[in-house]
Amino acid sequence: MPIYHSLGAIPQKKHTTFRKQDGALYCEELFSTLGFSGIYSTLYHVYPPTEVCSVSRLDHSPIESWEDAPKQAYHFFTFKAPKGGDIVTARKSFLYNDEIVLSGASFSDLDDTFYRNARADEILFVHIGSGELHSEYGVLPFHKGDYLVVPRGVMYRLENLSQDNRFFITESRGPVETPRRYRNELGQLLEHAPYSERDFRRPQFREAVDSREKARLVVKSDNQYHEYTLDHHPFDVVGWDGFIYPWAFNIEDFQPLVGKIHLPPPIHQTFQTPAAVICSFVPRLFDFHPDAIPAPYAHQNVDSDEVLYYAEGNFMSRKSVEQGSVTLHPGDVPHGPQPGKAEASVGVKDCWEYAVMVDTFKPLYPTTLVRDTMDPDYVRSWLP
Repeated sequence: MPIYHSLGAIPQKKHTTFRKQDGALYCEELFSTLGFSGIYSTLYHVYPPTEVCSVSRLDHSPIESWEDAPKQAYHFFTFKAPKGGDIVTARKSFLYNDEIVLSGASFSDLDDTFYRNARADEILFVHIGSGELHSEYGVLPFHKGDYLVVPRGVMYRLENLSQDNRFFITESRGPVETPRRYRNELGQLLEHAPYSERDFRRPQFREAVDSREKARLVVKSDNQYHEYTLDHHPFDVVGWDGFIYPWAFNIEDFQPLVGKIHLPPPIHQTFQTPAAVICSFVPRLFDFHPDAIPAPYAHQNVDSDEVLYYAEGNFMSRKSVEQGSVTLHPGDVPHGPQPGKAEASVGVKDCWEYAVMVDTFKPLYPTTLVRDTMDPDYVRSWLP
């Protein structure tokens, strides 16, 4: 998140001597983007972050493509997928393209393993549960409804995680940012934005871990996993500053916009990436024109595939959705409210719902998990 932040002990000037109590130098690391032209952070380690004992390839593939999947609307149930697993295997991938992967997760076997997604920013939406995201940048406590944004390359692990937990995870090859139209030329959020900088939570300071005990790190690079053995605990940072770090935003802090007649999905936008927009549907007042139809009109955005992850509430345009339901409406075909839903919405003053929408700019491909958990009759649900 592009707001300067600093934690712990750092020297007054970069690239100058900064010594431990025994006189040895701390190891300075520049964590940068866009070939030194993007945002960056500077970290100071007890031990060099370059020290690696061994590297090996892990035999794990998170995506099993459904090769002959028909191009149609889908409704599937993420809670019906196999539950549990460790920091890697708990992620059950449902939809993907070469820029984005959408997964559900319920972590049950977390250990001391550290995790790094080298090629994608991650948004972990906390549907159920609470815990802490630990990284080299500190501790980020989280709870139900939080979006946890982890920039690519940031090493982390989940700790003190509640036993009952559910996540909806978005991996984006491009950076996750606040929408440009919400910011002024210096990056400050504007008054009309649906949230302010006060709504974002940044890591809390944690004392550096000075330990030569070996540590296991799993690195995801594209669709491959590698296991690294480090010769020390990687959370040995005594201080850092900069613009890159994990951060959190809760869906309940999103301030919905309302209008006289139905407003299109961009009013719900929360994040942008080069591959997609991510939106938050939250409790809100409905349109106030006396003849307004609050339910969305039938539409076909030919340049986007629309994904909705249903978290909680009553959804005005859909029948039979439940917690963990996902609908995919590809740009190839139109979609809209199911029979009776438009008429039923007339005169309704408000709604109570929580959902995450991901609209991608390239077609999404379903995995075999969609095939195995889908409602086969959904494509016919618009028939009278």
